Amino acid sequence: MATPTLDFWFEFASTYSYPAAMRIAPLAEAAGVAVRWRPFMLGPIFKAQGWTTSPFNLYPVKGRNMWRDLERICGALDLPFVKPKPFPQNTLLAARVALVGLAEVWGQDFCRAIYRAEFGEGRKIDEADAIVDVLRNIGVDAGAVLDRAQSNEIKSQLRAYTEEAQRLDIFGSPTFITADGELFWGNDRLEAALDWARR
Repeated sequence: MATPTLDFWFEFASTYSYPAAMRIAPLAEAAGVAVRWRPFMLGPIFKAQGWTTSPFNLYPVKGRNMWRDLERICGALDLPFVKPKPFPQNTLLAARVALVGLAEVWGQDFCRAIYRAEFGEGRKIDEADAIVDVLRNIGVDAGAVLDRAQSNEIKSQLRAYTEEAQRLDIFGSPTFITADGELFWGNDRLEAALDWARR
């Protein structure tokens, strides 16, 4: 039998994608599910709904609850947590670098390290210096990677992933989609998505 698969769609600005990115690899391995990491940009999806920023900024009461909820989740998982400022951040370069890495062996490590830098250390991941630090810390040639991340190929790939996310009716991050097209949204739906993928 073929190994079941699960597509993990994520945006680096997404709060709940932080714990999801930290949890998904060991859970998927235990479930026998292969995960395909799919970075995309939420901005165009929000813009299509008439939003100019995160819904957690547009609805302050919801936003306050989300930050407290995320703090509780991170505490339970023993993950460091610092509310990033500003929020949301521009994640375009980080997403492009992730695509470079996901085609190689260090992509998932980079993604986790970026989430930790942003939500665990409060770093501004829209700054190239922060991304360079993350790349160096995982033992990658930052200069070569940043050059590749600015290539037309990578730019086109990220654009294509974002357009695919729109076609799949993805409306938030994290989103998990099984091979049969079942969509699960949110960190708290990760286990259900893995169970469905194994069916």
